[in-house]
Amino acid sequence: MQSFRSEIENPIVEKDIIDLADKIQLFHEGRIDEEKFRSLRLARGVYGQRQFGVQMIRIKLPYGKVTSDQLHRISDVSDEYSRGRLHITTRQDIQIHYVSLDRTPELWAELEKSDITLREACGNAVRNVTASETAGIDKNEPFDVSPYAHAVFQFFLRNPICQELGRKFKVSFSGTDDDTALSFMHDIGFIAKTKVVNGEEVRGFKVMLGGGLGSQPRFADVAFDFLETNKIIPYMESILRVFDRYGERSKRAKARLKFFIKDVGLEKFNEIVALETKALSNQTVEISAEGFDTPDVSGIVAPEVTVDQAAFDAWKASNVIEQKQEGLFAIGVKVNIGDFYTKEARILADLIKNYAGDELRFSLRQNILIRHVREDLLPFFFQELGKLGMVDLGYESIQDVTACPGTDTCNLGIASSTGIADELGKVLRAEYPQFADDKDLMIKISGCMNACGQHNMANIGYQGMSVKSGKLVAPALQILLGGGILKDGKGRISDKVIKIPSKRGPESLRLILNDFIANADGKDFINYYLKQGEKYFYDFLKPLSDVSNLEESDFIDWGNEEKYEKAVGIGECAGVVIDLIATLLFDSKEKINNAKETLAEGKLSDAIYYSYSSIVNTAKALLTAEGKKTNTHNKIITDFNEVFVATGKIQLDTDFESFIYQINKNEPSQEFAAKYLADAEKFYTLVDQYREKELVEA
Repeated sequence: MQSFRSEIENPIVEKDIIDLADKIQLFHEGRIDEEKFRSLRLARGVYGQRQFGVQMIRIKLPYGKVTSDQLHRISDVSDEYSRGRLHITTRQDIQIHYVSLDRTPELWAELEKSDITLREACGNAVRNVTASETAGIDKNEPFDVSPYAHAVFQFFLRNPICQELGRKFKVSFSGTDDDTALSFMHDIGFIAKTKVVNGEEVRGFKVMLGGGLGSQPRFADVAFDFLETNKIIPYMESILRVFDRYGERSKRAKARLKFFIKDVGLEKFNEIVALETKALSNQTVEISAEGFDTPDVSGIVAPEVTVDQAAFDAWKASNVIEQKQEGLFAIGVKVNIGDFYTKEARILADLIKNYAGDELRFSLRQNILIRHVREDLLPFFFQELGKLGMVDLGYESIQDVTACPGTDTCNLGIASSTGIADELGKVLRAEYPQFADDKDLMIKISGCMNACGQHNMANIGYQGMSVKSGKLVAPALQILLGGGILKDGKGRISDKVIKIPSKRGPESLRLILNDFIANADGKDFINYYLKQGEKYFYDFLKPLSDVSNLEESDFIDWGNEEKYEKAVGIGECAGVVIDLIATLLFDSKEKINNAKETLAEGKLSDAIYYSYSSIVNTAKALLTAEGKKTNTHNKIITDFNEVFVATGKIQLDTDFESFIYQINKNEPSQEFAAKYLADAEKFYTLVDQYREKELVEA
């Protein structure tokens, strides 16, 4: 399993992959707590599927950018370790399914040969940094946000301040005020802005803070109307330090940043964030745009082709975008529910390498955008993409339905999202061809309330649910209407209108679109919805909600043959019972070792944070042994002082708050990093001795 040891050039990456392999072995031996192992596994892109014994692997692709070499590598990995299918997510990642846990380290090692990572693609960390897929080519953008998204990705990857947050943390970069990266629904979202200072143009971002979807959606607050580019990383680092310390950890439904900001208020939150600035290694971080230039495609020669002119013109009008670079175009490829296969992917990889700028980007609506294509090469691409079945009209239009995997593979899925997405797509193509180019309307579907399909910010959204009919349970859909993007950091959360059996989903869409056609009076969907009002839609959809007349077919979900059964898939190894306290202390010791390594490398801020994490984790171990709640780092610190230090059970030279909060009272110097590490070791020894004594006396 570890033959990859000598094949990885980056020693940091090599250590990370070997560590995963070692932890898998320890888990199999019952020496690591299941919950701890799950956290470690998820932070490395390995997610338990609904199907027992196999994993979903999420490949982290910052702002969705992929080269030919990388796409070939992903295809090779999918064929070797999975089933040859690639799934584009709404966060510009690629997912592959049905992978054996034991093979994940070697899979990861293969990907790293092409500079592709799994690290922090899942789990309670900074997730994939997303961005407008047109960044760098958009005629309306003030500047290309790609370098800034890339810099944020690099800075926080493996950064100790965000490895074990209370919940995930999502970041986006929008290139224009159209806000196509949806800043309003992110923990932190950036919208490109410029202003003139002393006669010179300065780059910066409007900063949106504390947004999120899920079961309790919240729009982000405006943290800054303009923040200079060299301040975005320090500001985000301060936020993550605060989130790590104060963020809820026990109540999963309340653990996102949005809840903490809502509880304390934006003003108080910013005051807490400001207290962290002294601890930062850099008060500003300059970000270079070097390496993001438009590639030279002037020498490319393609065979002459003859195409159906009418079909080509329709495709060009629907799926081709003129770039800001003169003579260059981007080609949108509509990918049904984000699924395509390695055979097509390899041909696509060769096309972008030989006839374009060797780059594509996955979009947030689960599509592909081929960039830097000369105008004279468009007919050739139309022909070649046509051979792959990749010239369907309606790129990023209402016909382009977004859906998460739902009950196909996800543990949390309640009803089939891909199945109903397919059916709605058929209705749109067959009955509403006039909407093929309507890019203002969007349909999004999620298999559960967690909103991976972003259903609750769509014009027309569907959420997988279940409904009872007597003693039987049928798959159902919650219909949500009136959400969408209002631009420049503003949006609208859709209203929950009514719940209907899933098999009536297509008919609900017909009723909604027919009424829109008849009564919109030129308004866009959001304004049409607001004019009519929620009750109006409830009334004409209400007959579809009747469950007293269900037929046998209503109890079989879309894409399935067997009768529906509401269930949460297992997909995770269970039954391991070990000493959780010992696991926490073991983890604390590892963090001390990490602190020593990073201190030796001169990474002072990292060393200090590893020491802090060790102290918190060690305190958590004793509080857990006492049966105390450990919801937040802040509560752990307060309770440990009260239970162990104030009572004299653990002897420190000061109170525990002063002992641990040295971290934000000192600048990251060599002297302080060494002292804080020594304090962490001393504290670990005291707690370990106390724990040993307790076990003996027990």
